[in-house]
Amino acid sequence: MNAAGTPAKTLHADHAYTSADDLIARVRKYDPSADADLIRRAYDFGREMHAPQTRYSGEPYHTHVVDVAMNLAELRMDTATICTGLLHDTVEDTPATLGELKEKFSEEIAHLVDGVTKLGKMELTSKRTQQAENLQKLIVAISTDIRVLIVKLADRLHNMRTLHHIPKVEKRERIARETLEIYAPLARRMGINRICVELEDLSFKYLNPAAHESIVARLNDLRHRHSDAVSTVSQAIGQRLMLAGIEPRVFGREKRPYSIWRKLERKGQTFDEIADIYAFRVIVPTPDDCYRALGVVHQTWRCVPERFRDFISTPKPNNYRSLHTTVIGPDSVRVELQIRTEEMEDIAESGVAAHWRYKGQSYGYDAASAKAAGGDPLERLRPFMEILEQGGDPEEFLEHAKLEMFADQVYAFTPKGELIALPTGATPLDFAYAVHTELGHTCVGARINGRDRPLRTQLKNGDVVHILRGGVRQPPPGWEDLVITGKARAAIRRLIRSSERDEFERIGKIMAEHAFRREDKTFREEDLGEALDRLEIGSVSDLYLALGRRRITTADLLDAAFPGRTDDREETTSKRELIRDEKARLYVRGRGLTQGVTLHFAACCSPLPGDRIVGLLEPEKGVTIHTIDCEALSDFDSFDPDLWIDLGWTPEAEHNAVSIGRVRAVMHNEPGVLAEIATAVGENRGNIANLKTIKREPDFFEMQFDIEVFDARHLSNIVSALKMCESVVDAERAKLDHEDSQT
Repeated sequence: MNAAGTPAKTLHADHAYTSADDLIARVRKYDPSADADLIRRAYDFGREMHAPQTRYSGEPYHTHVVDVAMNLAELRMDTATICTGLLHDTVEDTPATLGELKEKFSEEIAHLVDGVTKLGKMELTSKRTQQAENLQKLIVAISTDIRVLIVKLADRLHNMRTLHHIPKVEKRERIARETLEIYAPLARRMGINRICVELEDLSFKYLNPAAHESIVARLNDLRHRHSDAVSTVSQAIGQRLMLAGIEPRVFGREKRPYSIWRKLERKGQTFDEIADIYAFRVIVPTPDDCYRALGVVHQTWRCVPERFRDFISTPKPNNYRSLHTTVIGPDSVRVELQIRTEEMEDIAESGVAAHWRYKGQSYGYDAASAKAAGGDPLERLRPFMEILEQGGDPEEFLEHAKLEMFADQVYAFTPKGELIALPTGATPLDFAYAVHTELGHTCVGARINGRDRPLRTQLKNGDVVHILRGGVRQPPPGWEDLVITGKARAAIRRLIRSSERDEFERIGKIMAEHAFRREDKTFREEDLGEALDRLEIGSVSDLYLALGRRRITTADLLDAAFPGRTDDREETTSKRELIRDEKARLYVRGRGLTQGVTLHFAACCSPLPGDRIVGLLEPEKGVTIHTIDCEALSDFDSFDPDLWIDLGWTPEAEHNAVSIGRVRAVMHNEPGVLAEIATAVGENRGNIANLKTIKREPDFFEMQFDIEVFDARHLSNIVSALKMCESVVDAERAKLDHEDSQT
């Protein structure tokens, strides 16, 4: 309120249609160099693209984007952001493309529109998990350019002002709830108080209409009864400061309905017991004048103990700066005062948006002044990015992020004097995690103001906290109950998950080793690659975790490591007939195999029963049988498709025959190696038909083994068994030469 008790100014809320000239005039009030032609072209393009569309109110859709642009102009944003407001829905809701925006306007504007469009597609729903996932994406998106969030807030503000046009109550409540839980706190985090408080009040109106109506009625009555008193107090404060040589601007501020409601809920007070429904803002020229004015006020009226706060020397995380005090003022009225400069007032109301200003010949974001004032917007998002880095599921992130967004502040110091801002109720453990995650992980105790104190002690403003460290990173039971900050909880949960994972991996490894030992197999991690592929597990550590958590069994692991290990065939390979070319028709079947056509198995891939096979009809050679993945087939891609024959194995091949499979193995050159290999093949019911040394070195030698096997799976099991032999460095299936396959 001003001195007469009238409501304070809010962002643009006119319902009359705003012309391009009106918008340009508003922008040029603070930026005379604004590109009027660019704004007008964006205005006209948006109107053209949205021409067929209307809103729930029946108004042309274009009125919405113009009002969003006016909201941005009230925040004194740069020309690119104003144009983004005019164009922010074109890519999502019209045939316009980002390429078109880049060509017609600029790459910067197209980038901003793209960011807002992506956020539009992430609209949060009532489903908690989806809301949490989308908040994660939102934080990442706005961390690259804060203007994306400012446009989104201006968009949300206009949508909330026109929410009454939406017919469905459930949809209105959903939008109001996400506004109250997500957008209003983000606006506060960025210091844009004028948007935050209006979003809160509008959300409150739809979420609890009865309470909102009651508080508004009480405020109207109070405003009518106290308007003279407000004016009297303002004049008294102003006159007293002017006598002291300070030129002030004094006006009354009425507490917002939602703020009153939160105080009623939090403190259990009645409306009449709330002492600060009216406060007075004292705007003075310089920071020195702030402290001088405070001294004059305290010398004139008695201050209320425990009600003084200095946010100039210790600004809030969103760079809010002001002196707060409460005194017993004229006529023994309890008066709350906020004393600040015009610049502090601007930052308190507009936050990060206050740093768009003239610098030299151009208008834009003054990063240097923002950083000097502690106002780097990305720094304010850092706690959320740190929570994201801790991992965990999206719902945990939503929980932790809300803790960060809704908390009031307490300020403590490190022993070296570094200021740490924490939520009210924070503990030394919260403090440790705020300084550094590893400090929190190794915290074992704390000294507060030189005295040993429990970790559950709630910190107070001005406390000097020294964290005592140990060497153990294992969190003791109940550690999570000792913290209240989102960052600390996220870090502790991640540490707990990590510790649990380490324990489950340890158990899983023991289980794997015992399983191999029971099967009289040698266990080697480096030879589990094929087993991991069959189980669709990415790494050995993930395998141990799956075993430890009982997601897979040791039997699953053994089956993957030794395919066919449970083969119940009793006969040996020596009792079966060997598959040869001259009897190929007995073992292979398929359409297109006419009488008299010669069949023979390709030497390049040496098919075994169980392999998927295909026939290639070649002139003067008949049909050559290949495995479907044979590399040689790529040479025949241009052939007539009619020459390809889909083949399969007959029951005779699968149940009454054996084939020769070849294995190449690299082994240590030491006594007993061949015996170990022969034993492994024999234990897996294979029969070595031939062996040959390929290469011999002092430490290693390479050999190939031709082994009688039932089918491809049987050979794969033997290869896996060989890989598990201590003396075998590597083993793999190899191909037979044509002559070898017939011997």
